[in-house]
Amino acid sequence: MLTDTRSVRYYQRLTDALVELWRRGNRFSELQLYMDGYLACLRQSNALEPYLVHRLEEEVFRFLRDPSNFELAMVQPQTEPDYY
Repeated sequence: MLTDTRSVRYYQRLTDALVELWRRGNRFSELQLYMDGYLACLRQSNALEPYLVHRLEEEVFRFLRDPSNFELAMVQPQTEPDYY
């Protein structure tokens, strides 16, 4: 569980980006590459402490393995309003 506010923000940004990439048709291996690159940038820039980056990596990998995060929502057809 992430408790640091900056790591939570990075988690939200990264998971939102992963879902968006999935919706655009990218494969699982491409999502992993994106995640690895994002985490490598965090490590190189020293934006977070190394142990926080490691926790973030574990949480994002857990998010990535859960198929329910990438299911498309069933769109409900919009009914026309009845004016009578």
